[in-house]
Amino acid sequence: MGRPAMPLGTYSSIRTYDRGGVWWARTLFRDWDGVTRQVQRNGPTENAAKRALTEALRDRVRIDGGAEITPDSRVDALAEAWWSEINDGAKSPGTLRAYRDRLDRQVKPSLGSLRVRELSTGVVDRHLKAVRERHGVAVTKLVRTVLSGMCTLALRHDALERNPVRDAPRISGTPKKDPVALTAAQARQLRALLTYDEVAVRRDIPDLVSAMFATGLRIGEICALDWDDVDLESGTVRTGGMVVRERGKGLRVRRDPSSKVKGRRLRLPTWAVEMLRRRRPHDTTSEPLVFPAAKGGLRDPSNTQADLKEALIASGYEWVTSHVFRKTVASMMDGAGLSSRAAADQLGHAKPSMTSDRYYGRAILDTGAADVLEDLG
Repeated sequence: MGRPAMPLGTYSSIRTYDRGGVWWARTLFRDWDGVTRQVQRNGPTENAAKRALTEALRDRVRIDGGAEITPDSRVDALAEAWWSEINDGAKSPGTLRAYRDRLDRQVKPSLGSLRVRELSTGVVDRHLKAVRERHGVAVTKLVRTVLSGMCTLALRHDALERNPVRDAPRISGTPKKDPVALTAAQARQLRALLTYDEVAVRRDIPDLVSAMFATGLRIGEICALDWDDVDLESGTVRTGGMVVRERGKGLRVRRDPSSKVKGRRLRLPTWAVEMLRRRRPHDTTSEPLVFPAAKGGLRDPSNTQADLKEALIASGYEWVTSHVFRKTVASMMDGAGLSSRAAADQLGHAKPSMTSDRYYGRAILDTGAADVLEDLG
């Protein structure tokens, strides 16, 4: 029986010899095409020749094997290979930023020096527990997601036999309280109070809040609206964009082609149409955005959240967040007997089911919300 073949990307023991004062190091390397080839390098000393050969073999593994991950690869290398695979533009900048932060702060510092084969369920479980103790449930769930993605990649490279993350206990925290919605009276009061706050008015908070109440859109979606999205004659607004900040690139409007909900047009309550009619400049070419930054251009959703929080505290509604506006829209639609499908379309939530998605298009013109939200005017 012949000697078994070496695994792909591995080499035999290194032999050295002196030839006329020059040291040579030689080995057999099994290339990625399955052919075993001799590889050799030289140097002024025996150790120098070995080092040169070792470096050549390392580079050969990288070049010929590409991003090949083996059981002996470092978790550091697995992390970067996984990052290269997901960083292809399909995921939102916010998601990528969150994943990169978890890699750099929780995964690589603690697990990076391990071999991939050492990623057992016990190792993963202990690491997740340590992360939870130091950083809380939300961060731990993200770390688990990142590790699971990395291990799935290792599975595809035959570097692991199973995903150890899937056998680790699920991360559970204290149950979240249901979001609290405002009543119609409270919403009207809040909108009125904001108009008396000079700082809020200067920051354009009253109209921005009115737009969120009128549509149920997120702050990032409101900041992305331009006048081409608004049709005052039909009293509708087109959505689908989101202002995001990309590292090294700044603010931009992301129109995600992979979004579950896109290209919908919402009918507005009459008071919101009047608000937009009042705001609309005679020439929209100089400033196409409906809610621009103070000096023009895109408004940063994070800064806007901070401005909104300050205004809410000053108005005595410190417990309210922008999500409460969305919850208020949904609650009012529910109270008026409108379907959960209509509410999902209004808020831009995921499709209820594939079947209903086939029968009901997402380019919704009238979900019924506009009539219900008249009470907020």
